[in-house]
Amino acid sequence: MKRLGISLYPDQSSFEDDKAYLDLAQRYGYTCIFTSLLQLLGEDGEDLLARFSQTIDYANKLGFKTIVDINPALFAELKISYDDLSFFDDLHVWGLRLDEGFTGAEEARMTRNPYGLKIELNMSRGTNYLASIMAYDPDRENLIGCHNFYPQALTGLSEAIFAEYSEQYRHYGLHTAAFVTSANGKIGPWPIQDGLPTMESDRHRDIASQTSHLRLTGQIDDVIIGNAFASEAELKAVAAAFLAPYPVLHAEMLNSMTPVEEKIAFAKPHLYRGDASAYLLRDTQPRITYSKADIPPHDHGQAFERGDIVVVNSAYGRYKGELQIVLTPFTDDGQRNRIGRICADDLGFLDLVKPWSTFVLEKRELSK
Repeated sequence: MKRLGISLYPDQSSFEDDKAYLDLAQRYGYTCIFTSLLQLLGEDGEDLLARFSQTIDYANKLGFKTIVDINPALFAELKISYDDLSFFDDLHVWGLRLDEGFTGAEEARMTRNPYGLKIELNMSRGTNYLASIMAYDPDRENLIGCHNFYPQALTGLSEAIFAEYSEQYRHYGLHTAAFVTSANGKIGPWPIQDGLPTMESDRHRDIASQTSHLRLTGQIDDVIIGNAFASEAELKAVAAAFLAPYPVLHAEMLNSMTPVEEKIAFAKPHLYRGDASAYLLRDTQPRITYSKADIPPHDHGQAFERGDIVVVNSAYGRYKGELQIVLTPFTDDGQRNRIGRICADDLGFLDLVKPWSTFVLEKRELSK
């Protein structure tokens, strides 16, 4: 099961604000919560725990599942043993995320707790951490993974490391999660305002594009907004991108696009033809659907660039009506009409769209 999540930081917000945010998120299909208990370290935690408990209990009434971030130092400070997780059961959380782990044996034993608490591993640790836990025969039903988020600019995961570390969890069939960041949210676990994404390349992307990015990797089940509070528009955009039947590529369209070309671009999902070219991502189905339509050539003469969206026009005979996305630049010979482009935030995703996969184009206003 795939889930949408938000993050809450009750130590930095009011219960009224948390409650309103939960109510709003529930309307858009969000069902899980990330929060951090690491702020309890070195603090008088009794009052803070009461605030956390109040928010968690209200979230539970709405059907949310809450994961709390902890580490071994917090275990020690709260005098909690990995053999007795009753503290977290009393807090009414769904599970605990180990920001820093133990040796492998402890994590495996924690998965066999009598409360059914989920033990969520830090996927961004990499190395042989997961393999060492699996060697101790954990209860896989209670073992899940979630990447870190990165408050400091330029420190998020590279796409290559993200893929490498995520694949370890896919290998064992474990449930996975990662973070996107809100441009509106100003609250996180620490007083830094550079956003809270998992991948560095997502830090300044539109939040819907960040969501599409995680979907297109094929390695993430749950998408969580790392900072609070996301705007209603952002909550809606993430839900739309996450819950769409197929991954979404956002497109900026030209005013010269004709009604027929608009239907070719947006009326139906696109199937990437399997015998792939280095120059073009091709969807050939529209040339059947629109075989009788007239698609006259537009003005031409400009070279096509990577990310341009083109429709084959009537000058190319039997290929008329194909929807194509340019992968490698080439010269316009007048047989294709440029109707738009993949937006800048999504341009880097073209390599993630694989032959025989299906995707949807979604229109955005032309930025320039």
